[in-house]
Amino acid sequence: MTALSGFFPPKTASGASALIPSPPWLYSGDLLTVEYRTDPARVRELLPEPLGLAEEDPGAVALIWADWQSCSSGRDELLDPVRAQYKEAFVVVRCSYKGRTYSRCVYIWVDKDFAIARGLHQGYPKKLGSIHQTRPHPFGPAPRIEAGARFGATLAAADRRLAEAVVTLREPSETNGFVNGHPMAHNRWVPSIEKGKGLVLDELIESGGASFEGGKSWRGDADLTLFDAPTEELSRLEIREPIAAYYRQVGVVWDGGRLLESAAQ
Repeated sequence: MTALSGFFPPKTASGASALIPSPPWLYSGDLLTVEYRTDPARVRELLPEPLGLAEEDPGAVALIWADWQSCSSGRDELLDPVRAQYKEAFVVVRCSYKGRTYSRCVYIWVDKDFAIARGLHQGYPKKLGSIHQTRPHPFGPAPRIEAGARFGATLAAADRRLAEAVVTLREPSETNGFVNGHPMAHNRWVPSIEKGKGLVLDELIESGGASFEGGKSWRGDADLTLFDAPTEELSRLEIREPIAAYYRQVGVVWDGGRLLESAAQ
């Protein structure tokens, strides 16, 4: 019998067709972050047991646009950019578990299939979307990363616009915000193929960057708008109070996580 190879389907004799390679996964990206406060009850309804609201600032939300170049440890994808580049927009809240504060991604949209597959493994609830953000450049009309620079960002899914933002940078910052500043607490769920049998995979996991490097963070102001859509619920996290906006270029390595709880039967 032929042994099939590959970290993720489709599995083949060689494993070359797998949608994603095995970790570690390496990322270089530009992050545009907009933080604001919403009704904590709207955050609570997105947290499954045993997660609870964060003790401090429980209604804080971060909506983050990211323009990524990613690769596996061999870095071959960097020379075949269609396999390496993608964009995403994701929504992060904070939560508590056994007295510790975690970040949690509650919504996320990406524009490539391999990014969705990685999300299935990591516990990110990824969906396809259309994501765009202004790119900085040292020449021509594009903004430089400096005081007064303005960046636009849009998010759409299923032909509907979900969010748009204009960020104006004001000054260097010691941080890139606080909502997405903790290890992630995510769930990995897979229902049984048999009706009525529940979940065959039901894990609460913790993960984060195995290593990180980043450029200078910039802080500014944002004009953010959320839109209603028939198959999305981002607008339920309505904007009650702006906090701040940030821009930062980063490099991250992701190389697995750890199990917090398992409830699969």
